[in-house]
Amino acid sequence: MPRFFVENIAGDVIYITGEDARHIAKSLHMEPGRQLVVSDMQRTDYHCRIVGVTPEIVTLQIESREPCASESRVPVCLYQALPKGDKLEFAVQKAVELGAVEITPVLTSRCISRPGDKAMDKKLARLQKIAYEAAKQSGRGIIPQVKPLLSYEDALREMAEFNLPILFYEESQAALRDILKPQPASVAVLIGSEGGFSQAEAAMAEAAGVLTAGLGKRILRCETAGVCALSVVMYHLGEF
Repeated sequence: MPRFFVENIAGDVIYITGEDARHIAKSLHMEPGRQLVVSDMQRTDYHCRIVGVTPEIVTLQIESREPCASESRVPVCLYQALPKGDKLEFAVQKAVELGAVEITPVLTSRCISRPGDKAMDKKLARLQKIAYEAAKQSGRGIIPQVKPLLSYEDALREMAEFNLPILFYEESQAALRDILKPQPASVAVLIGSEGGFSQAEAAMAEAAGVLTAGLGKRILRCETAGVCALSVVMYHLGEF
């Protein structure tokens, strides 16, 4: 069933305007009587029936509401070192599909991609749109936020505030199964770029209280590592 996001829902009628209204009217060709789901971006789903459609505004009658079943009880955030090309778009899309609540790009010593401020602002706007579309497609109850680019040091400081912060490092001797807590209150996952992390960066992470772990004996591409790590964490949390 099609899903859309609307802020500040009050009463029993919802109005959808702008690009989403045009999409409902012209692309989906939805007519009065059809049903769809609206999320208030606060983890509540509203099951609605269309009562009026134009390309400018779609009017919905709320028929029922319930907590969104697709949101994890434990917040999981992805910190992704900047990769080359469009790999960050893939990382954002898949992180949203897998349940991450935030995605933060990080600049590390081995990042080849180093966009300027204007280029990064433009990239963030596109990444947020990708997150929005992925949230609709995967039935999320929120739109995960793509945060501004952080330095490696700032990312470690943020991650240290999480109950379970993990940097995935190919030289780590720790198995992920050995460091996953029975029920962490929050999880942060840090994935490297194409060159991974230096030994000095791994040591900085451990000094900051961030755990290091490996992802098996095979070397994964950076865009694969994020999907793998989030999948394992979500399985551990009982989301699969």
